[in-house]
Amino acid sequence: MTQVRPLRPRPAPPPALQDRAIDNLRFIRETMERAGAFTAVPGWGQVAIGGTAIVAATIASRFALEDPRWLAVWLVEAALSLVIAGWAIAHKAHAADVPLLSGPGRKVLLSFAPPMAVGALLTIVLARADLMVLLPGVWLLLYGTAVVAAGTYSVRIVPVMGLCFMLLGAVALLVTFGWGNWLMAAGFGGLHIVFGIFIARRHGG
Repeated sequence: MTQVRPLRPRPAPPPALQDRAIDNLRFIRETMERAGAFTAVPGWGQVAIGGTAIVAATIASRFALEDPRWLAVWLVEAALSLVIAGWAIAHKAHAADVPLLSGPGRKVLLSFAPPMAVGALLTIVLARADLMVLLPGVWLLLYGTAVVAAGTYSVRIVPVMGLCFMLLGAVALLVTFGWGNWLMAAGFGGLHIVFGIFIARRHGG
């Protein structure tokens, strides 16, 4: 009697259990990276930025807000702050094994950058129009907006800090222009130091 053979090919053997487990772990890790919070906010880095901002405000107080030397002092401070912040974030992210350019880190960067770019453009426009007296309010407002937007993907205290900057910015635009430099000191100096210490103690440096 002839043996009947099935026409269907035999199914391929299932993937090894170890391979499936690795794939599942990779998917879970990537999902957590996309959904998690960016925790590499540098508390002590903010304290350092606050210290340099107070020094800058003290130096800038020797000049009127309409004086190009006042603007030069704060532009140097802005550049120095970017260097300190970049180094501090990279150092803390490396120590905590947190990715900088993927997951929440990428979202923080994409949220923070647009308001800062607008601030740079308005700085040029207002300086050309001899309206530098408006810069403290504009800078504080847009920096606060950037921090609030980026803080959506970071620890909870960060958006609160951003709102404080926005409040100071509104005050700087509404009060006598002579207060602008000291409101900058209160914001970029004082707020960075106060919130930086809190972040450093609660979130590991």
